[in-house]
Parts: sequence; C-alpha cells; structure tokens
Amino acid sequence: MKIDCYFSFGCTSDVILRRNIPEALMAEGLEAEVHYHRISGEQAEKMGLRGSPTILIDGVDPFSSEIDGFS
Repeated sequence: MKIDCYFSFGCTSDVILRRNIPEALMAEGLEAEVHYHRISGEQAEKMGLRGSPTILIDGVDPFSSEIDGFS
C-alpha cells in the first residue's frame, strides 16, 4: 500500500498525521510506504486536490467530499 499526504504550506496537520498514520498502520497490522508532501495551491489545483491535508491511498482519496480550496 502507498499513502501520500499532501499539505499546503500553511497547514499544520502534518505533525498529527506523521504520528497517527504509523500508529494506525501498526494497530491494524498493515504496512505502507508513506510520503508527506508540501505543495502550493497551484500544484494542488493541477493535481485535483481539494483540501489540506489530502490523503491518497494507492492514488485514491478515501475522504473526498465537496471541500473546495487548498489552503
């Protein structure tokens, strides 16, 4: 499994996710390649990301919603 986490430059969620994702994987007995990315709003728009943070699991956003804006 591959997990990519995308954050805007002003987002502080990375601190929590860097702790919670490994803990959740361990609790579930799962292994994953996890990457954390800081990107601009322009990059997020090009990628179709709608919020910060955005978490993709094997390229799919399991939390997709009607959130609009990467800030």
